[in-house]
Amino acid sequence: MSKDEDVIEGSNGKDAVTSEGNSDMEPYVGMEFESEEAAKVFYDAYATHLGFIMRVDAFRRSMRDGKVVWRRLVCNKEGFRKTRPKRSENRKPRAITREGCKAMIVVKKEKSGKWIVTRFVKEHNHPLVVTPANGRRTVLLSQTPDEKDVKIRELMAELQRERKRSAAYQEQLDMVLREMEEHSNHLSRNIDGIVQSVKEIESKRVAPSNS
Repeated sequence: MSKDEDVIEGSNGKDAVTSEGNSDMEPYVGMEFESEEAAKVFYDAYATHLGFIMRVDAFRRSMRDGKVVWRRLVCNKEGFRKTRPKRSENRKPRAITREGCKAMIVVKKEKSGKWIVTRFVKEHNHPLVVTPANGRRTVLLSQTPDEKDVKIRELMAELQRERKRSAAYQEQLDMVLREMEEHSNHLSRNIDGIVQSVKEIESKRVAPSNS
């Protein structure tokens, strides 16, 4: 197992699913996709058919080239919303959008370039509401502000993590540059000392011949 992988269950899929997706097909461990995007399209169509909304969740990058090699797709009711102190007694409480649902699929990229389902959790802990395919866009556009706030907070958190990572890299680079400069100065001082010593030795050799 490579350091880029997080295989929970083995894969033994045969046929790769195209990016068109098939909402009537249920995911299974070993299912293959041509790309990460194809896996997203398929699970989104499956979610619509079953009656829930997909959310693109965690991912992992390759240590070699930084590309995404592992992705988790979950139900939008996965996890729980963090509780915050009430700002006002008159403020209307937000609707509950997270209920700790465990439904998900996990896909990872194989050496062949195919994306394989390594984990599939089917069961939801909440009622499912089937929406007609042509009405999905209307449902998404009519989501509560809370849903949009959650997505914005997730994106902001990801941006903050990337900024911190960039700052850490910059700090390490600055440290390396400072060490290189100190080492260069040290070498320069040593060279100057050697040159001075050679000059002194040469002057001592020349001095008796001039007397």
